[in-house]
Amino acid sequence: MAEIKEAMPAPQPEALDMPDDEVLYELADLFRVFGDSTRIKILYALHDNELCVQDIANAVQLSQSAVSHQLRVLKDSKLVRFRRDGKTVYYALDDDHVRSILSMGMDHIEE
Repeated sequence: MAEIKEAMPAPQPEALDMPDDEVLYELADLFRVFGDSTRIKILYALHDNELCVQDIANAVQLSQSAVSHQLRVLKDSKLVRFRRDGKTVYYALDDDHVRSILSMGMDHIEE
């Protein structure tokens, strides 16, 4: 006969050291930005490069308008930064955290 083990009581919410709801909502919003394959393509195009909108559009095979819209979302989420050189605007990943998130995501799906 199989031995029946006594179930452990569920941890109480205060014992879980759960972040505040506001922080969890912000994290969910960040992951929502990563939920669009077009934005992922743009982030990969910028992985090791600083590019203008036209170069990004060529790399991901989308219109400049579509790329500009997605860049606005990425910029608002602090995933990309930009600098202006005359009339040209160049975009790059905001910091190494973005590279790490992309790399960890790839590692996770390749396992």
